[in-house]
Parts: sequence; structure tokens; C-alpha cells
Amino acid sequence: MALRLEDLPSDAARLTEMVLSLDAENERLRTIVATFKDMVFGSRSEKAAVIAADQFALDLADVVTDVTPTAANDDEAPSQPVILANKSHNKARRNIGALPKHLPRCEQLIEPETTICPCCQGNLHRIGQDVSEVLDLIPAILRVLRMIRPKYACRGCEGTVVQAKALPRLIENSMASTALVTHVVVSKFAWFSTLYRQSQILAGHGIRLDRSTLAGWVRRTAWWLKGLYDLQLQTIHAAPLVFCDETPMPVLDPGRGRTKICQFWAHAIDDRPWGGPSPPAVAYVFAPGRGKNEIAAQLNDFAGTLQVDGYQVYKSLAADKRPAGTIQLAFCLAHARRKFVTVYKETKSPFAHEVITRIAAIYAIEARVRGTSAEIRLAARQNETTRLMEDLKERMTEVRDGISAQSSLAEAIRYALHHWDGLTLFLSDGRVEVDSNTVERSMRPIALGRRNSLFSGSEGGAESWAILASLLNTAKLNDVDPQTYLCDVLERIVSGRTKSRQLHELLVWNWKAARTMPAQAAA
Repeated sequence: MALRLEDLPSDAARLTEMVLSLDAENERLRTIVATFKDMVFGSRSEKAAVIAADQFALDLADVVTDVTPTAANDDEAPSQPVILANKSHNKARRNIGALPKHLPRCEQLIEPETTICPCCQGNLHRIGQDVSEVLDLIPAILRVLRMIRPKYACRGCEGTVVQAKALPRLIENSMASTALVTHVVVSKFAWFSTLYRQSQILAGHGIRLDRSTLAGWVRRTAWWLKGLYDLQLQTIHAAPLVFCDETPMPVLDPGRGRTKICQFWAHAIDDRPWGGPSPPAVAYVFAPGRGKNEIAAQLNDFAGTLQVDGYQVYKSLAADKRPAGTIQLAFCLAHARRKFVTVYKETKSPFAHEVITRIAAIYAIEARVRGTSAEIRLAARQNETTRLMEDLKERMTEVRDGISAQSSLAEAIRYALHHWDGLTLFLSDGRVEVDSNTVERSMRPIALGRRNSLFSGSEGGAESWAILASLLNTAKLNDVDPQTYLCDVLERIVSGRTKSRQLHELLVWNWKAARTMPAQAAA
């Protein structure tokens, strides 16, 4: 309701309080409007070069020589950071002058129209040649694989007939080979081509397959791989440090004529930044919701450090007494930074700029020690990063006490200070990362698949999605071709060559190692 003159208080102190309150409320509303405008029209990038043209990018390859903190209050303009001018960039990987040697060569001889000398009409002789190479492509070839099983009988005996047993098939009573089914599965869950598009592509080859047929292949493939998926999830939970995040997954709800919002939870590990034993891996778990019961059931066998965002469910999970042991939370500095990025984009707050600059200095230290041992990382953090984090906390506490509690800047500061113990856990453990980007990167394939497919047709379809996406994206994380890996794994499981007790051999990092060692020995 609009204020009237007679409603205004006569007391100066009360009037001042009302003006400050209204000003804070106006700032909050302006922030909401700016946020919606930025969501619709603004850039999605959070890099510092996009946030402010005069600020260096938050890139793990950047090297910061000095970061000068800004003035002591939020009303003064920030000073400029000092950075190296000769910022190095990784060279683009291009095949200039030579194509990969492992590719087969197909020679095409191009002769001149005539080898008769135009002067004396004698025969020309070859004196040399010019050779050039181009990368060529043979489009996918659909073929019919005929499996012939000869029958053998003895001429001297009657009734003795010997014939090889028919090989078991991935899809019983189907005319699809394992390679074709694998191609459909990989195209959808690794390269995000929907079943509808694939059916159109096959139709272009003269093969008409309904989407429901392809969906049946996907379900059957997931059924075969369920045991391997469970083993991969158990392996992830056996690690001392696990990253976790969740993302919405719309699922068709036929009874209501629309979709219902379920969840994909991602559980990821990656020890490469500190040379640990755990290979990169991710497992997606489908759940109908994102409450405490769902994540508690998924992590009932895990004890250790869980690196997550500030979602309240994780905090309540860590507070519980669990049979498997306690969970210690490490929070994500990138999430805390993101809130200051939003504030700076909306209000151009100098202090938000200062916080972003200070956090960039922390990331520069992390870039320098990335790939070293946990001990080296811990030493660098204790010698350099601890002081930066303490100064950052002191500045945020100082500024928080001097601004309106309802402002967006105060909200960003409260978030960081409220999660401070988890944000600084990496200072006491060299294995812990500074952020949870490991699992956030693993969410991108799910987001791309969701954008193309819009929704899952059923909860069973979503569970199949989780199983197949887990195995295929883990193959990509380990630099393994998903098509080659999945086709071989399916053939081994379906044929019975790999028993249930040997499934650990088919985990992608073990599978890769088994294929790499013979190749290295031969070389």
C-alpha cells in the first residue's frame, strides 16, 4: 500500500529507519528484476573477463603475480590487480602437415592424360612424384551379418550330427547385432542423438525401425549392464572423497498428461589433480525427488569427505549418525564466488569486485600446484592460501556489519561465512578440491541429453538413462571410445566369457589397462 503524508512518522530516527528499510527493499526488487533480465538476455559466462573488462579471467592457467586488495569500504572503487602481460595459452591441436599415422592409407594414383612427349613424340619416363594426404570419410555402412553353422555327420555311424551352438544374442529373437544396438545406445547417451533422429537416419539407409523398437533395445541393454553399473557405484563410494550434485529430470506422467520433475544425482570421483589412486568416474542415480531420504539411501555405504554445494539436504545428512560412518562436508568456493558475480553484474558493487579478485588469487595458487602430490598441495595452501582466506573472511565480516542486511551483497556474504568451515576444508587436506567442478562437469552430458530429449518416457526409462550414461560418460572421462568399450563389454557379458564375479575386469579403467599393456609390450 502506498504511503500517505499522514502515515509518515514525525520522529527523525523512525523516519530514517523507514527510509533505509525502503531503500534496501528497492535494492532487493531491482536485483530480482536484473536477475530475470540477465537470465533471459544476459551472458551465462562467469569468467572475470566477462564480468569486468579490466579484470583478469578466472582461468586455472592464469598466473597472478600480485593481487592488490581494494579499499576498506564498499563505497570506494577497487584498485586494479597486477597480472603478467605474457599470459600463456595452450596451442590449438591441429593436424597441420601430417595426419595420424594409425589411420589406414588408401592410395589414389592420378596419371596425366598422356605420357607422350609433346616435342619429339617419345615416351615420357617417371622422374619423381608429389604426395599429398587428405582426411577422408566412409559413411556408415549397414550390412547383413550372416551366421552360418555347418552341420557335420559321420558316414559310418547313424544319428551323429555335430554343430556349433548358436551364439547368444543381446536382444533375443531380434535381427539386430550387438554392434547395431550399441551404436544406437552410444549415439543417444554419449552423443545426444535422440531415438527419433536415429530412426530417421536409418530410414535414409532404407531400414525402417520404429522408435519403440529402439527404446526396447535401450531397456534391454541397460538390463544387461545393471550389475556393472552397481559395481561402478560401489567403487565410487569406496573412495575417501566423493563429489555429489543433483539436477532435475522431467519424466512423463501419463495419468496427468504432463511431466513430473524427478532428479538425477551424480556421484563422481577424480584423483588426477593430486595423483591419487582413484580414476575419473561418475555414476548417475535416478530418484523421484531431491530430499534427504533419497540421498541418504544412495550414500548409506559411504563414509568420508563429500564435496558438494550448499544444499541443506547435505548438511542434514552429515549431522546424522550413520552405520557406515560419518560424512564430512567440503563446500564449493565456485558457488560462493558465483553469488558475488551475480551481485557485481547487477549492482557493480566494488566489494563484490574485490571478493572476485581475491578468489582469483586463490585459484592462481591452485593452478600452480595442480597435478602435484597431496603433500605439495597442502604445503602451498597452508603457506599461501590460508592467509588469503583469513583476510577474505575478515573483509567480509567488516563489510557485512556496515551494510543493510536485506541487500543482495549481504546475502552473498552470509552464504560464504555460513559455509566457511566447509569452504576452508581444502586448507587442511591436500586431496580436497577448492570447488565441486568435478561433478558439475559431469552434469553437462545430462543437461545436453535432456535438452535434446526434453524428458524421459517413464521412470524405468530414466533408470536406463542413468545406467547407460554412467558407463558411457566414465569411458569418455578415461579417454576410451564409448562405442568400442560398450560393444566389447556387452559381447563379453552376453556370451558368458565374463562371469558375474569377474565384472571388475569390465570397469572402464581396468578394461583400458588390460588392452594397453599388450600394446605396450608389443611396442
